Order: sequence, then structure tokens, then C-alpha cells
Amino acid sequence: MKKIAIVVIMVMACLGCTHTQKTLPADLVKQYYILQIAKADTLVKQLYSKVQNNAPADSIKQAFKVARLAYKKTEFLAEYYNPLTAKSINGAPISSMDDNDQHKIDAPEGFQVIEPFIFPQYTNNRKSELLQEIGILKSNFVRLKSVAQHQELANAQVFDALRTEVFRIITLGISGFDAPIAQNSMAEGAAALTSVKEVLNIYKPEFKNQTKLNNTVQLLDKGIKNLAASSNFNAFDRMQFITAYANPLSASILNLSQQLGNPEFKDLRALKANAATLFDENAFDANYYTASYDAHMSKEKAELGKLLFYDVILSGSKNRSCGSCHKPELAFTDGVAKNATINGKSLVKRNTPTILNAGLQAASFYDNRVNYLEDQATDVISNADEMHGSMPTAVKRLKENPAYVLKFNAAFPKSKESVSDYNIRNALGSYIRTLTSLNSPFDKYVRGDKTKLTKQELNGFNLYMGKAKCGTCHFTPLFNGTVPPDFRVTETEVIGVPLNASSKEIDTDPGKYNLRKLTLYKNAFKTPTVRNIALTAPYMHNGIYKTLEEVVDFYNEGGGVGLGMDIPNQTLPFDKLNLTDTEKKDIVAFLKKLTDNTKR
Repeated sequence: MKKIAIVVIMVMACLGCTHTQKTLPADLVKQYYILQIAKADTLVKQLYSKVQNNAPADSIKQAFKVARLAYKKTEFLAEYYNPLTAKSINGAPISSMDDNDQHKIDAPEGFQVIEPFIFPQYTNNRKSELLQEIGILKSNFVRLKSVAQHQELANAQVFDALRTEVFRIITLGISGFDAPIAQNSMAEGAAALTSVKEVLNIYKPEFKNQTKLNNTVQLLDKGIKNLAASSNFNAFDRMQFITAYANPLSASILNLSQQLGNPEFKDLRALKANAATLFDENAFDANYYTASYDAHMSKEKAELGKLLFYDVILSGSKNRSCGSCHKPELAFTDGVAKNATINGKSLVKRNTPTILNAGLQAASFYDNRVNYLEDQATDVISNADEMHGSMPTAVKRLKENPAYVLKFNAAFPKSKESVSDYNIRNALGSYIRTLTSLNSPFDKYVRGDKTKLTKQELNGFNLYMGKAKCGTCHFTPLFNGTVPPDFRVTETEVIGVPLNASSKEIDTDPGKYNLRKLTLYKNAFKTPTVRNIALTAPYMHNGIYKTLEEVVDFYNEGGGVGLGMDIPNQTLPFDKLNLTDTEKKDIVAFLKKLTDNTKR
């Protein structure tokens, strides 16, 4: 009996310890996350039931909306910890190449696939297909819940995920990227910000001085109210939301994380971990897009690369340099539809793109055929039409030049052979990576200088990010096809560029199809940056449009399909945008404010 009494006392003592032990905030966030997943899962099941039981169309529409609103409260952690599952739940409704089998196409699934079954008008003539898609969505929520239950959370990662969610709302949410037909983006943004607020409140006991936390929560309340008050997708003032709420929020969340003593992230990222906002002048790190640490930029490499860029020594006939076609005064383009071949007898295949911000993308060339600028250099130098040179010849010539040898030794002090094929290419790549151009009037405005944009230009930005749908492919703040908020992938799109400006026939260039013989890549081209676009005419991969007005008209018509072409794999929405003449002028006015004259 005495032994039993002792054991009971020990157990009770342990239970008392367990009862008083403080639950860590990251564990509370995990409980919150699992609860939100369960709520979303229940609502998806209700959507399935309504479709199955032939509920009224408005009831089905509402069920879809509330289900995705519930998912938005899980999004910050789902995307952060389980991006593949998140893609299956709310990824873009576009087929993609299987990562493990380049001959296989993965069909899209999730909310964005379901959306066009229900909006703008629901009919039950595709009921079985819709139920199948909702069934897949239900399965994906089961998978998300399973992985969430085994996921360990860390405070620093939670705050990083919260800040990333603010970036996601800016770049994808308010542009309508994942609600293009339902146009419920503002309500969904409000739901996402609500989850940010609720998670921050979980951490409230951890702050000795709660002033900054309370200020952040108040700012969140204002941002949520601003989003929730907008029932008109096209009329929403995106610039005001970004500058008054989103930018201060991302900076404040970073500050709160630091206040808690969370460790700084040391990992290399495209968007630096310590960037307070998306629009900080030095927010992006071009070194992220290199193949290795050894390929990172240095002052000596960049200076050498600049010399090589303007030197004809790299071309076979010594009569053309990189700078011959990439002219600084034209934002490093050449001003013609297609440049002449090096022998002057014909034209090169495609229009010369700008290399400003070329270091801030995950692939190069119009068909995305190489991943690194070093490989781009090889391709251009050895191309018979462009420079008709060879890397072995370039190495030989440079080794015979004492001045260059000294500069290579300084730039690559650890190399056994400083003048080498790779070092030539790395020097060129390093120079191009310095051509980061993120200091236009637009950038200065979002950083606080309200004198830099007029009312017309502000309206142009809001149209760009809203009604005109430009921001769903040319993502802010880089305004190219590098997908936010992690900026790891650079997209290609099929938009149906015609053979010439007056043609109703698609251009014969197969684009990315040359690289991967998949039907979804036929006539697919990289989404280029529209930064400095006022200086880079003519436009499109074939240079057929001479003015920005022509480009805007093309998109207003719905691309190639809108012009009457048969393009079954077009990824650009082919419904007309119905932009007024004034709206088109406003968009052009805004685009001209993306010009940065500091990189010449």
C-alpha cells in the first residue's frame, strides 16, 4: 500500500506539472492551422453535397465562395510548409509538365479548376465532372490535414509565413490571379489578413512591450476593413491598399519577429529575408539565380564582364559585341523588330529583349531554354547568326591580351586558369546581374514619394492590376513572369501573337515547343518584363507592334483567340477586356512610369 501511495503521489505531481506547463505559441499556431483546415474541409464537403443534391445555383456559388474563404485562412502555412499540396488545392488552372517525366502532362486540380464550372453562371450539365473535381479537392484537404498534424512549426518560420502572405495578397490576391471569374479577391484577401491577425494575437503574451503589436493589429483591422468594403473588383484602389496597409504591414511583421528575438534567416532568397517590403530598392538578390556560390557577383567580376560585353573580341569576325544589340540608351535593346545577322544577309529569329533585370529571373531566352545567364552567354556567342564565335577561340584571344589576363586574375583569384570558358561567361553574367533596374517613378511612389505619379498614372496601375488583368502574368514588383511571392519560377504563356500587326494568323515560331515537344508549349513564350517598356519598342517576340497602344489593343481583344485564331492551348484569357479609350490611355501612361534611367 505504501508503494502504491507513493506512485499515486508521483503521478499526481506529474499531472500537476503537465497541467501548469505552458503551451508554446508555435504549438498553438499549429492547433489553429489544423482547426482552419478542418473548417475548410467541412465547407468543401458541403459544396459537394449541394452540387450532388441539385441545390439552387446561388446556393452553390455561395458554398464555393465560403469554402475558398476558409482555405485562405490556412493559406499562409499551407503554401509555406506544403506548397505542392497547396498547388493541388488552389493552383493555377493550367496543365503543366510533370517534374519527374518530361513527356507527361499533369492536369490541374483544385478551386481554380472548379471555379469556371460554377461562375459566372452555374448549370448542372457538367455535374458529374464537377463532382469529380470537388472529390479530388476533398482528397487534397485530407492530405493537407495529415501533413499538418505531423508538421513542426517554429516561431521564426511562422512570422516569415505571415509576411509572405502579405506579399502574396499584394502580388496575386488583389490582382484576381486565383479568382479570375468569381472576382471575390478582396473578400479572400480580407480572410487571409484575418488569419494573420489571429495568429499575431496568439503571440500577444510573448511581447513585453505590446505597443507595436497593438499598432500592427490595428493596421490589420484597417486593411481588412478596406478589403471587405470593396464589392467591386474593378473599382478597388490597389495602390492605396499597398501603400497605406500592405507595405506597412510587411515591415511591421518583420519588426515584430525581430522584437521576439527570432533568428534571422541566412538562406539565399530571390526576395531577401530582411526586405521590409516588396518594393525596397535592394529587396532582390540576383545571386539567387546563379548555379552556385562560386558564381556569385563581385565588383571585379562585374567590371570585367562590362569590358567583355562591349568588346568585339568575343565574336568570330570581331565585328560585333553584346553591346551592339543591347544598347543602354534603349534599355539594352536595339530598337528594331529583328536585328540583322552577323553577316548582314538576313535577320535573326527573334526581337532583342532588354537585359535590365535579366538577372532577376529563373530562365533566359524567349523559350526559357537555359536557366543561367552563363549558359545564355554560351548560346549567343556560339550562335551562327548572332556572334558566330566560339568559347575556345575567345579563351585563346583573351589569354594573348596581357591587360585582360590581369583583370581575370583579379576577378578569379582562386582559379588555376583564370582565363577560362566558364570565367568568361560568369563575368558576363555578373555584369548583367548588376543591371537591376528598380528605381522608376513607380518605385519611388510606393516607397513614399507621392509626387511621382499623377491621378491618371495611378488609375493606370489600378487597371493594370485589376480590370486589364496585366498583373496576373506580369507580376508586380518585377513586372515579369517570375512568379511571386517566392520568385523561383519564370513562366511562359501562349497569347497568340500574330504573324504581323494586321494578320489574323498566328506567328509560325513554335516557341518553347522547340525545347519540349508538348502541345501545351506550342507557341509558348516567356513573359518578359514591362519595366522600361517605353524604351524597348517594337514589341512581342517577333517585334510586330510598334507602339504600346497596339499592344494594349491586342490584349483588349483577348489575344490571338480574341482576334479569331484557333489556339486551343492559349493561356491568356480570350474574353475581351472591354477597356475604354480613356482606360487604355491610363494604362499606357502608367507603363511609361516604369522607366528607370539610372542604369545607362
